[in-house]
Amino acid sequence: MSDADAATEIEIEVPADPLAGHPATAYFWGHVAGSGDVSDDGAVRNDVRTADGARRSRARIEVVTTDEASADVLAAIAGGDLEHETATRDYAHDTSITRTEDEYTLSIDGDGGDGDAGSGLLGRSGALGLPVDGRGNYRFGAFSAYDRELLRGLLEGCGTICFKSSSGTVGISFVHDDEDLLELAQDLIADCPIDAPFGDRSETSSGGYWFGVDDDAAPVFGTWLYENCEETGLFAPSRRRKLERSLEQAAAYDGDED
Repeated sequence: MSDADAATEIEIEVPADPLAGHPATAYFWGHVAGSGDVSDDGAVRNDVRTADGARRSRARIEVVTTDEASADVLAAIAGGDLEHETATRDYAHDTSITRTEDEYTLSIDGDGGDGDAGSGLLGRSGALGLPVDGRGNYRFGAFSAYDRELLRGLLEGCGTICFKSSSGTVGISFVHDDEDLLELAQDLIADCPIDAPFGDRSETSSGGYWFGVDDDAAPVFGTWLYENCEETGLFAPSRRRKLERSLEQAAAYDGDED
């Protein structure tokens, strides 16, 4: 059974309000912030016309993931249309390295917000009714009780997990073009119930920013992040497998050194 098929067997609990404090909404908005975009502009492809021919912009959410099961979960939470393609892009930390991978894009369109019940984007009249302010900054206060799911969505959206063969340690880092978002991620990590020190934010070769959880704390942080995630289905199986393999490699490396 594939990861996506397994995900469909789990009934994702979703609140009626997409902004309500809930594990599913926290996970969804973490993904949107990490690898997505919320727009409410006048681009032609987002325009709609009213009955009298007036033109009105349409709000839109797009979120991208490389995990099919996670994409299905995000669609179960918020609806929308999924598209699959293969993409090749530069590695965030080193633009001399490229990688090719499957990519799943979830697109959610509003209907122009005509005032009818349920109209607009996720029932809102525009993007500013969502946890995004006029400058594109995310507001996650409603999800503060679900920091684990929010951080998991952020990590799966803009994070990396790897085994560092040079030191025999596990690396967990967050990479994004928006430095303010990474600062928010650092605040969430600092407030989580485990001790997980992290480094300063630094620039990447691609012009973005990144920071990493300290190697000594990465195993505890990663284990806490994915603890009991099967109960809700709010996780990317491929990302959890990467964490588990990295932890196993680190344990074997330590054993060889004893």
